[in-house]
Amino acid sequence: MTATLAPSAHAPASGLSLAMGRVVLTVHDLAGVAAFYERAVGLHRLRGDGEHVELGVRGTVLLELRRDAAARRSTAREAGLFHTAFLLPSRVDLARWTHHAMADRVPVVGASDHAVSEAIYLTDPEGNGVEIYADRPASAWRWDNGSIHMVTEALRFDTLMAEPGADTPWQGFPEGAVVGHVHLQVGAVPTAEAFYAGVLGFDITTHYPGAAFYAANGYHHHLATNIWNSRGAAVRTYPSTGLSEFALVAGPDRMEGIRARTGETGPAFTVTDPWGTVVRMIEDGGAH
Repeated sequence: MTATLAPSAHAPASGLSLAMGRVVLTVHDLAGVAAFYERAVGLHRLRGDGEHVELGVRGTVLLELRRDAAARRSTAREAGLFHTAFLLPSRVDLARWTHHAMADRVPVVGASDHAVSEAIYLTDPEGNGVEIYADRPASAWRWDNGSIHMVTEALRFDTLMAEPGADTPWQGFPEGAVVGHVHLQVGAVPTAEAFYAGVLGFDITTHYPGAAFYAANGYHHHLATNIWNSRGAAVRTYPSTGLSEFALVAGPDRMEGIRARTGETGPAFTVTDPWGTVVRMIEDGGAH
């Protein structure tokens, strides 16, 4: 049986809801990395000093950068971040961003049509992956017995760039842009599934060879884990550059279940996955 469900990448609205919160990266060159996310990606600087910078949209922090000159440089083979995926509100927003990227010669490393979404990929100056994407309408997604149909095919730039309104000047991330999902590198997919599905309560929405995708409330994925570069990776050692933590904002009923499985208490707490990646859980209505 095939069914289509509505996505829930935006703000939580019910007891079982879930949305992505901010992503926190540790960096060596705070000024250089912050400039990349402002100029190339399009995030707006909200506040900062010589030790940290917060970037986002209209007061909502999507990305926090923390400077640590003494942190070891993380490698592409270890557990941690594969990419942070920023979800734009519409296809025309993605087209406007693409015009901006072409005009400013932003270095793009990939572009894909995933059936549920269209995505363009970058790498920041310290090797952290970035995805800029727009979802297709949920009515166009294909579900089969709880599994979402996703592909990796070439992005049709001709139709994207022909989107009405695509030539409107890009002015940075528009209101409504969010962190749509976070994709992680892990040492083993079954172990990742035991944590992200078994402990945090995500639904497994699909598998690729060497990867699993997870979501809540009918979205295609809020999280993904893969072993494409990191098979057998050990527990991360800190301090290191790269992903410091990411946040999940959950409704009270979902948080109650997570607290019962983890033994944690309170409206906000942190848990770590089997490779030492920190997940900050925040109950909707608490401090973000």
